Amino acid sequence: MIILYFLIGILASVIGALPLGASNIAVINTTIKQNAKQAFKIAVAAGIAEVVLSYYALHCNLVVREFFEQNMWIQIVIVVILMAVGSFLLFKKSKQNVSKKKKITSSKYVTGFLLGILNPPVLIYWILAFGIINNNNLMLSLGSPLQVLFLFFAGVYIGKLITLYLYSRFSISIKNKVQNITLVINKVTGVLLIIIGIAQAIKLSF
Repeated sequence: MIILYFLIGILASVIGALPLGASNIAVINTTIKQNAKQAFKIAVAAGIAEVVLSYYALHCNLVVREFFEQNMWIQIVIVVILMAVGSFLLFKKSKQNVSKKKKITSSKYVTGFLLGILNPPVLIYWILAFGIINNNNLMLSLGSPLQVLFLFFAGVYIGKLITLYLYSRFSISIKNKVQNITLVINKVTGVLLIIIGIAQAIKLSF
């Protein structure tokens, strides 16, 4: 029965990681522009960030939910950032900069962790996820047995890692079929970020 929490952790993490987010896009970009090894570094760090966010959501889910509801400016800032970065990538021209690329490569772990941890929608997702889990008689809290918590958060980490790995593998198949992939992926990424920003803006208006 205790292994069920491990499987629930994997399932909940995969569901939360499937929609395109900052970590997913970074993994796709890095795989296509550099290689899968560098993208895996992002995935490893993003998995750790996912565990931290899920732990924090479990610790104070009601407080966090009220905080985001009462501080709309945070959500507005997120929308502005998404739109700005999306527009930059959409209109950016393709160019290579070797020294800059090396600098980015050396900080993939930091990039993955920051993209994973600075992600309010994921935090909100985990708050809702814990509500669903506890409503199905699978009571989970920081007071649960240590083995239960360990298995659950291990599942969360593995679920995130698997999802980002699959995104990376998918990117490799695209890379082998599409020419001028850097320019294409910049524009596609830009459009996706703008769409996500618009979707968030529409949510705020209701």
